[in-house]
Amino acid sequence: MSMTGLCRRFLLLPAQTINHVISIIGDCTYFELIMAQDQPQQQDEFLFHPHQVMLSILLFGLSALFLALTAAYIYTRVTMDVPPVQIPILFIFNTFILLGSSRTMVRAKRCYLGDNTEGYQQNLKHTIWLSLLFMVMQIVAWWLFQKNIRLDNSSTTVQYLYVISFVHLAHVVAGLPFLMLFYRAAKKRMVDPVTVLVYFSDPEKRLKLRLLTIYWHFLDGLWIYLVLFFGINYLI
Repeated sequence: MSMTGLCRRFLLLPAQTINHVISIIGDCTYFELIMAQDQPQQQDEFLFHPHQVMLSILLFGLSALFLALTAAYIYTRVTMDVPPVQIPILFIFNTFILLGSSRTMVRAKRCYLGDNTEGYQQNLKHTIWLSLLFMVMQIVAWWLFQKNIRLDNSSTTVQYLYVISFVHLAHVVAGLPFLMLFYRAAKKRMVDPVTVLVYFSDPEKRLKLRLLTIYWHFLDGLWIYLVLFFGINYLI
């Protein structure tokens, strides 16, 4: 729902309700004007927001973890002289699913910034379903891989493939509850023009949505790195 539509629906409310809403938000007008003037300072403060700092630490730790795992894979190959593992074909297909979830997450953020209620809720729902599909297809890929692989002297590198892809999937699962909380809050609180206006005006929720989008992009980039890593190692 656009802001114009919200205003029209708001004007159709009973006069008593409109007066009550104006009396509630009227005292906030001066405060909002001050906040608008201090927007650059507020953006600087968001850079050092506790949630922003925690996410930065988390992403740094995850980057170090996967770099260590992939470095250990190379070290094991060189020192033990074991052949590389061929990446399952479904892993490549799952890459497009994860990229699709990242795209719908970006669209959800754009709809939020554009005050598009329906588009925001729909894209959040699509992101959730694509994430669940990615999880299911990862399990299918592991099952097919285990069924077709020959566990000879490459069993060590196969174990690396399982561990690394499982750790990545675990962080997708960890982000899923936050997606569901956003969608549940949107369905529960965005029920009329007033609550929609309040929801879209919440700077804290805008910050959390931005951080969740960054986290989802990071998981996408990380998965692409892992697919390319195993693919290139198999060709070398």
